[in-house]
Amino acid sequence: MSARTKARRLALDILFAAELREERPTEVLAQRGRPNQDELSEFPHAVRLVEGVQEHGERIDELIATYATGWTLDRMPVVDRNILRMGAYELLWVEDVPDGVAVSEAVALATDLSTDESPRFVNGLLSRLQRLKPSLSLES
Repeated sequence: MSARTKARRLALDILFAAELREERPTEVLAQRGRPNQDELSEFPHAVRLVEGVQEHGERIDELIATYATGWTLDRMPVVDRNILRMGAYELLWVEDVPDGVAVSEAVALATDLSTDESPRFVNGLLSRLQRLKPSLSLES
């Protein structure tokens, strides 16, 4: 497993925990870093993902809600919602990650950690955002 794949799993764990605890992701990140500073320094991409999802969270959620045909954010499983947030952030704001990699890594997380239907759903929604990327406004 590559370092960035491990970083994505760590970031997803933090985003998931933040949502369940109803805390800001960076607060959970800071709590996690206290006993595990080496883990966070080993995976700077995880920190980047958590901070980016928090910074652009409002716009990310707007985009997911707009393009998730037949689904509201509240109806999505928590893990799927956070995989989509992280995948959308990488796809739309992180220039050094190829679009196809952002989508395929999100699908892989959904395959490993969510329902049987989740990989197809994640792939469809992120692929749609990828196609629309040139015309999307990234400002809220």
